[in-house]
Amino acid sequence: MSDFRTLSADYSVAPQISFEDVVEAKAAGFAMIVNNRPDGEEPDAPQGDDIAGAAAAEGLAYAAIPIGHAGFSHPQLDALDAVLAGATGPVLAYCRSGTRSTHLWALTRARAGDDVDAICEAAANAGYDLSGLRPMLDALAGER
Repeated sequence: MSDFRTLSADYSVAPQISFEDVVEAKAAGFAMIVNNRPDGEEPDAPQGDDIAGAAAAEGLAYAAIPIGHAGFSHPQLDALDAVLAGATGPVLAYCRSGTRSTHLWALTRARAGDDVDAICEAAANAGYDLSGLRPMLDALAGER
């Protein structure tokens, strides 16, 4: 059973997805899947090419923006901005728990000038705590 968590009208996150989840994502109206896990992070989990193939079979776009132990960088934020700008419908992003996907979205939204309190509230409603990321969100929002 899928665990898709809505952060905005056009972006949801999930813990590691399965092939069945890709089918459910298509049925739920998603247009694209974004993988935020580096290949090999968990060898028993479906790897990027596996999910990419399942997405293609369902007619879903696929993008990989891996986030490893080094954390987040502006190129990753730029990549998500580009993916969202080119998406033809709602996006489902996933990682091991959904946390990295949530953090990446929050950072891009703060950098774009969205209200940081609203970003944190959306994440909390989906079960993700952004309190540790709050200083970075405020800094990105202040750079505008």
